Amino acid sequence: MQYIGFMNTPHYPKLNRLSLRDQVYNMLKQGIIALELSPGQKLNDMELAGQFGVSRTPVREALKRLEDEGLVESFPGAVTRVAPLQEEAAAHAFVVAAALHSLAARLSADQLTDEDYEQLEAANMELTAALQQQDAERAIAADDRFHDLFLMRAANPEINGALHSIMPKIRRLEYAKFSEASREQSPADHMQIIAACRQHNTAEAVRLMEQNWLSLGQWLTVQHSDSASALATALSAEEEDKG
Repeated sequence: MQYIGFMNTPHYPKLNRLSLRDQVYNMLKQGIIALELSPGQKLNDMELAGQFGVSRTPVREALKRLEDEGLVESFPGAVTRVAPLQEEAAAHAFVVAAALHSLAARLSADQLTDEDYEQLEAANMELTAALQQQDAERAIAADDRFHDLFLMRAANPEINGALHSIMPKIRRLEYAKFSEASREQSPADHMQIIAACRQHNTAEAVRLMEQNWLSLGQWLTVQHSDSASALATALSAEEEDKG
């Protein structure tokens, strides 16, 4: 059984012996997030070990770690599978992500350099091009590069640690609904965030960053009434604060 797109060839390179568990974990996690491993797909540790060219131990350790993060489920009888998409959980994650990314903007806005602005604008141009071409992988990678710069400048490992546990839920939903959800507003939001930072208007940059994430969450969860309602409430509260 082939599990991940990049393993379709029988001549894929074997993993080296350095941090095998982490390598297996990272590859499986990316496969789950990008939906190369489908929600509900069964995972066999022996077959995976053969695919990766490793023993079953690092595979089992990676699967346990992914289970702890909610990306894999295991059941009595040694059945392990990719966790189903959980839209409501993703909607809650968007609210938390919005708060954390806006905090990163608050901590980093005054520290951005000319080179940082060039990188932000380049990432946003890449995002715009990827959206026009309907390229989900490129678009999400470009969006990550944009927001990662704020996280890097914020230099707060607690923010990064918290986002590490919730962003996979968000990115999975983005991949699943990429063709359905409108993302055209995101590049415009990003340009407004850049402009606010250039003007040293940290409060506005923070507000725009939060709105960017809440709006995306509302678009992606529009078919889930409870989730959409929660995000709409958060957006309404933000608009009231603005007023």
